[in-house]
Amino acid sequence: MQSLTIGPFHHAHGTIPLPGSKSISNRVLLLSALATGRTTVRGLLAADDTQVMLNALHVLGIHMEHDGDVVTMQGSGGTFPHTHADLFMGNAGTAIRPLTAALALMGGTYTLHGVPRMHERPIGDLVDGLAMIGARITYTGSHGYPPLRITPSQIDITHPIRVRGDVSSQFLTALLMALPLVARQAITIQVVGELISKPYVAITLNLMQRYGVTVTNHEWRSFVIPANDGTPYQSPGDVWVEGDASSASYFLAAGAIAGGPVRVTGVGRNSIQGDVAFVAALAAMGAQVEYGDDWIAVRNNAPLRGITIDCLAIPDAAMTLAVAGLFASGTTTLT
Repeated sequence: MQSLTIGPFHHAHGTIPLPGSKSISNRVLLLSALATGRTTVRGLLAADDTQVMLNALHVLGIHMEHDGDVVTMQGSGGTFPHTHADLFMGNAGTAIRPLTAALALMGGTYTLHGVPRMHERPIGDLVDGLAMIGARITYTGSHGYPPLRITPSQIDITHPIRVRGDVSSQFLTALLMALPLVARQAITIQVVGELISKPYVAITLNLMQRYGVTVTNHEWRSFVIPANDGTPYQSPGDVWVEGDASSASYFLAAGAIAGGPVRVTGVGRNSIQGDVAFVAALAAMGAQVEYGDDWIAVRNNAPLRGITIDCLAIPDAAMTLAVAGLFASGTTTLT
C-alpha cells in the first residue's frame, strides 16, 4: 500500500506556480464568446467549472481551439449561433448563472440542467430579476432551482431592475454581464439589501471594462450600464487569467508560519482579486511581504502576532488566516 508521511516540518520555502482563477476564467470565457473578434485566453484554469462552460459554448455554436491552458475563441458579436440547445451544466454555478442571463436575452429556446446537487442550488433571485424585463424562464423541477427552460420573449429595459445582493454576488454578476446585450438605452440595476462579496463584483466590472463596457458603480447600491449599438463587447485580443489568489493563501501562509521565503507566481501587485488582501493581513501579523508584477513572496524570521480583522473582503482566505492565527502570539480575532 502506498503512503504519504507528512511532517513534522519546521521550514517551508520554494516557488509555486498558481492555477488560474476560476472566477476570472469563466467570466473571460463568456465575455470572449459574446465579443466581436477573436480572443486568445491564456492561463485558463483546468477544472470542472471551466470545462462545463467550454462545452456549453461549443454546443451554442462558438468556434474555439483548445491547447492546454490556452483557448482561442471566435466571438459571436453578441448573439450565439444556435438558437436551440440543451445544456448540461454539471455543478458549475459560475457557468449556469451568467449563461442563464445571457440566453434569456437571445430570443431562442434553451434548457439548462445539471447534476442532482445543481438542482438544489438556488437561482430564483436571478430568474426574478430577468422576469422584470420580460424574460420567459420556467422551472421544470422545483420552483427557484434548476433545471430551467428559456423561451423567446419581448425584453423591456425601460424600468430599473432590482436584484437581491445578500444571497449571492453571482446573480448581480450575471445581470451585469448579460444586460449590455440589450442596452439600446442605459439600464439601471438596483441592489436590494447589503451587497455581499463586493470583490467578486469588482472582478466582473474590471473584466467588462477590458472588453469595452464601462459600468457606473453608485456606491454598490446601483449600477448603470451604458447604451450601445448592439455589439457591446469587443475582443481585447490576448487575455491572461490571473493565478488564483485564494489558492495562493495556503502557500503564502506557509511562508509566514515556517520561515520562507515562499513565492507564488501568476498573481502580483496589480491583481484584480479581492483575496490578494490576505497578504496585507500576513504583513499586519509581522510577516515580510514582497510583490512583483506576476509574483508575491512571504518570509518570516520571528513569531507572528495576533490581529483583529474584518474578513468580509477575503471570504475564501479567512479559513487560512485562522490557521495562521494558531501560530501567532496573542489573540487573533476574525469578524
